[in-house]
Amino acid sequence: MVDLKSQYQKIKPEVDKAILNVIEAAQFINGPEVKAFQKDLEEYLDVKYVIPCANGTDALQIALMAAGLKPGDEVITPSFTYVATTEVIALLGLTPVFVDVDKDTFCLDTDQVKALITSKTKAIVPVHLYGQSANMEAVMEIANEYNLTVIEDNAQAIGSDYHFPDGNKKTGTIGHIGCTSFFPSKNLGCYGDGGAMFTNDEVLAGKMRMIANHGQSKKYYHDVVGCNSRLDSIQAAVLKIKLKELDNYIEARRAVASHYDNFFDKFEGVKTPVRANNSRHVFHQYTLTLEGIDRDGLNAFLAEKNIPSMIYYPVPAHRQKMFSAFNSKESNLPITDWLCERVLSLPIHTEMTKEQLDFICSGVAEFLSTKQ
Repeated sequence: MVDLKSQYQKIKPEVDKAILNVIEAAQFINGPEVKAFQKDLEEYLDVKYVIPCANGTDALQIALMAAGLKPGDEVITPSFTYVATTEVIALLGLTPVFVDVDKDTFCLDTDQVKALITSKTKAIVPVHLYGQSANMEAVMEIANEYNLTVIEDNAQAIGSDYHFPDGNKKTGTIGHIGCTSFFPSKNLGCYGDGGAMFTNDEVLAGKMRMIANHGQSKKYYHDVVGCNSRLDSIQAAVLKIKLKELDNYIEARRAVASHYDNFFDKFEGVKTPVRANNSRHVFHQYTLTLEGIDRDGLNAFLAEKNIPSMIYYPVPAHRQKMFSAFNSKESNLPITDWLCERVLSLPIHTEMTKEQLDFICSGVAEFLSTKQ
């Protein structure tokens, strides 16, 4: 699904030197590389504060903790997402309230959010899924009307631009807090685990920085219950180099997506990803929606031909056993359930060649020709 080795080869001398510099300096935790990467990412995102942490799941958890939510408070979020988005809500004793998604963008359906708001609702966690931004203009209007905190799950869409009438903003910088993951396969990925939080709010930044460091602002003086969540210096050194390439990586992914679009446009029952007018899709995943086609059969057929494909996600959050205590199966999310039976993601990464793309496309076409 991704070719990290080929990507590494293109930046190998710079990466190797940066890693060796960290080892030789022996400042493995909170070394100068972390601060340098933090500053570069703040400039790239045009955001005041970036707080690096150990992974994207921690980022979401720390953001919720900093928002001051209490056990029993409700958080509205889509069920059609990776489980990390939702598990941290339950982990903190909060109540996940699942909202359905838009059939075209795969992101939360803002038209349904208001009906889910109660006196206990305190936050919305929109997910920018597959590299497509949620409708953040509508999300922020609702949040402002009901005084709700917005925490963006930007793990799959870093680098995406959202188009407001008065200008563009990077996803992750629109809500009160943005969170991302630097898992290796992400558009901006490190060589281990890593994550970060973004905000323009000085108070929230201070809280998140404190929570991520055992709840202390001064060593050995712990003001709040926190955790231990740090981005190590080697990962920061890698990310600093890859951040300079991020826009090139995005354009390479968009080119792959265009190739797929042009090929699959002629097949009945195959819906290619919609590119919403209000944002720039950065294609963390390229996901087809298949109607009247044996999705699982195609997945297996491609595997036999050594063509990777993945189902993101076969079981939505509201149907996971871990949320049974919330009676989540009672949630009425027909589009989410419909998509989970029909989506299939094809390989997409920065190093794909025309030969690879043609091989993948021909494999899918061979299956479709025999089944239609």
